[in-house]
Amino acid sequence: METNQISFSVIRITQPVGDFFIGNIGARDLVSISYSDVRRIEGEQRDVEKYLGVQRPLDKDRVRKIKQYLRSPDASFPTGVVLAIDQNCAEYDQNGTLTLKSYKAEFEEDSIPINRVAKVLDGQHRIGAFLNDNHTFDASLNDLGESFQFNVVVFIGLDIDEQANIFATVNLAQTKVNKSLVYDLEGLSRTRSPFRTCHQIAVALDSADERSPLYERIKRLGVKTKGRETSEPLTQAGFVESLIKLISPDPFADRTLYMKGKIPRRMELAELRKYPFRNLFVGERDNDIAVIIFNYFTSIQRQWPIAWNNKEQEGNILPRSNAFKALMRFLKIAYLNLVGDDIGRIPTIEEFQNIFSDLHVADNDFTSGNFKPGSGGESAFYKLLIGEKTIADLKA
Repeated sequence: METNQISFSVIRITQPVGDFFIGNIGARDLVSISYSDVRRIEGEQRDVEKYLGVQRPLDKDRVRKIKQYLRSPDASFPTGVVLAIDQNCAEYDQNGTLTLKSYKAEFEEDSIPINRVAKVLDGQHRIGAFLNDNHTFDASLNDLGESFQFNVVVFIGLDIDEQANIFATVNLAQTKVNKSLVYDLEGLSRTRSPFRTCHQIAVALDSADERSPLYERIKRLGVKTKGRETSEPLTQAGFVESLIKLISPDPFADRTLYMKGKIPRRMELAELRKYPFRNLFVGERDNDIAVIIFNYFTSIQRQWPIAWNNKEQEGNILPRSNAFKALMRFLKIAYLNLVGDDIGRIPTIEEFQNIFSDLHVADNDFTSGNFKPGSGGESAFYKLLIGEKTIADLKA
């Protein structure tokens, strides 16, 4: 019987990279949340391999041998399968239970069905051994579906840059991996890409300057950062996903060019209206992008200081991810409205604030009653920002 969520006990682990979870999960459940990712390895590069510029296809002969091994009385997989889970698909409670579930978004392409919940950073061949040729659970292994348990290492809310580093560390350092996949990890850390730029801007705005309106608001691995006393309503992955849409139509292609020693092309005015930070990125003016984000969110903080600064207030949506996503979508409109054809100019805080002051929305209007949790609240807030709805409409 199919289910849209799976729960299992975990231990929370803290290391320099951040927090992650270790637990055990039955083979059938693991297959149900990851087989889409394992299947993709056969026909195309997954995002993490695209990002690294490597190909690591599923070795069918190796899968076949593992399948044979599974039928032996002493079969065991002592090392952990490493999974990356979208923050929208994971809930952890203080009793030590991790629940992984499908995610229904307003736009279908942003939804995540149960079979795409887990990206496999290490262990795809072990999981693949439980699949048949139709990519469903192999009926000949039904007796192992529940009795055979995997130990899993679960990272939540990793952006693609972090996924790639873990993938590289786990996979490319192993002697069994094809030598053509081994590359200089230090070189990876120096390779320019839209992902890395967005990643670095997120880190800078979250931790480099206490004056930042996003200071200590961004969770690095989808879980609370150790040592922070207040909540972090945003995730680094969510930040990167929102910002990168203003920079590049194909961030993987951009990264590939940089890896080849080339530079992505600059855009003309018409294209810049779709990706307004493109030429700033190509010109390596990452600091200017960060300043624009800083000024934009500082104007929001000044316009609604009570709602913005009260992260702990229940029902206050302004500091939360659904409002953040709507604000990042609106940033393109607001920015282009202010700079006209002078795309690349940095608007002041006051310029941005003039746009928000025309909305006639008070701090106490940012309630979950007016803006429903999740994608519905994001859509309602965005429609308010672009003038399709008023706060009176939302209260009606």
